[in-house]
Amino acid sequence: MGTAALLRAAGVGFGDEVVVPAFGNVEVADAVTQVGALPVFADIDPASYCLDPFAVEAAVTARTAAVVAVHRFGRSADVAALHAIGQRHGLLVLERGESEAPHEEMPQRRERAAYLDARLRGVRTPDAGDGHTYQQYVVRVPGNGRPDRDAFARAVRARGVDCRVPVKTPVHRLPEFRRCVALPETERAAAETLALPVDASLTRREMQRIVSACNALGGPIVVGNTAVFGV
Repeated sequence: MGTAALLRAAGVGFGDEVVVPAFGNVEVADAVTQVGALPVFADIDPASYCLDPFAVEAAVTARTAAVVAVHRFGRSADVAALHAIGQRHGLLVLERGESEAPHEEMPQRRERAAYLDARLRGVRTPDAGDGHTYQQYVVRVPGNGRPDRDAFARAVRARGVDCRVPVKTPVHRLPEFRRCVALPETERAAAETLALPVDASLTRREMQRIVSACNALGGPIVVGNTAVFGV
């Protein structure tokens, strides 16, 4: 059942608020508006990229009716803490997940992620956490945020490695959901993250190419007040 249907079935509607993440796809916020409620954006945990329970609790008001947690990149949200918040405040807590790779692919994805973890330099590799399935292998590119991350991505692609920015614009920055709200971890993640391939079909040679392409850049080189990537 979709998010909107679950919210509607629980009686969430006009005048209610629903706490959701801004880091990710717009579908969850859209589902909240479909039932007439207001999406309220809370910040994320920088390691899991899922809702930060402390930020969720701070966002709760007398009008809050529900929380929608989204499991991100193969990491799970802290559902125990979120359900505890739900119990304290009488809130519905929903969990939404991204599309999962077939179960037989997970060991191969984890093997490839471990290979990258051990060899990548100049980027911050993912926090493996508890049960990470690596639906996406998301690294942080150091430097001055989005300009350096985008330059790094262009340079990696030029070396024949497919990579992509997982969240180009946080939902609270989209015109239809623009909010004056402080979400520093969401903003930082949107500016620094880059997804590298870990598909189960990748060969050892392709994995070596990913490592060589990333490591050849050597991280940001500061020139004056500007960081650029060596190529």
